[in-house]
Amino acid sequence: MASRVVGMLLCLALLGVAVPGSAQVRQLRWDPPVDYSVTIGSGLLLLTTLAAQPTIAPFDCRWCEWNRLDQRVRTSLVWEDTAAADDLSSVTGFIVAPTAMLALDTAAAAHDHATSGVGVDVLVILEATMIALEVDSVTKLLTARERPYVRGLPRGPHGERAHTAEDDLSFFSGHTTAAFALAASTGTVATMRGYRWAPVPWVVGGALGAGTGYLRIAADRHWLTDVLVGMVAGIAIGVAVPLLAHSPATGTP
Repeated sequence: MASRVVGMLLCLALLGVAVPGSAQVRQLRWDPPVDYSVTIGSGLLLLTTLAAQPTIAPFDCRWCEWNRLDQRVRTSLVWEDTAAADDLSSVTGFIVAPTAMLALDTAAAAHDHATSGVGVDVLVILEATMIALEVDSVTKLLTARERPYVRGLPRGPHGERAHTAEDDLSFFSGHTTAAFALAASTGTVATMRGYRWAPVPWVVGGALGAGTGYLRIAADRHWLTDVLVGMVAGIAIGVAVPLLAHSPATGTP
């Protein structure tokens, strides 16, 4: 069923990009000092937060409960080889998704003879994605939700278990957030530009985001609700940052 839905969406996207005519490519508003500072600053803050996690991560979960839906989905989708699913999710979320989105934006711009604007497109996409990932990272530290795999860890004679900085950072899924933020920001930028291939990043990015979210559950690293919130957060920030801060100006790139 899922494959049929993806196939239908791809067909609709292809129909959309096949429509003849000349695209009216628009410029995006941007302020180099502000946008470079926000993007680089968000990236550095994210790296600092990740590097400090072993020290600042909560030692005990604050959100230790789980619900029946999360548990049922986990039972149905978790792989026997969770390490393989974990590795695959990192590939789709942090390698395939960014490569595909930047390549599709470049191709869409080239198709409309507007490659001079690709640099700004990439900056806006990275800006939105860095902000989304930092929001995710801070939320994980504040909520301290226990990861699903922790429930299967062996217990000591007094109920203790070896604790790691990752054990209570389940909410919400950073991989899923990244994939959907990339998809939404690329799709929003392409749509605001007026690229005729704008539907393609929405469809391809959405499929990559959904696949990444599924793999995070299969890896037993996240609950379904972690993935759903990551999807919503990624889309919301991926749309809001370009739309609110970079809405099109008149003219062509």
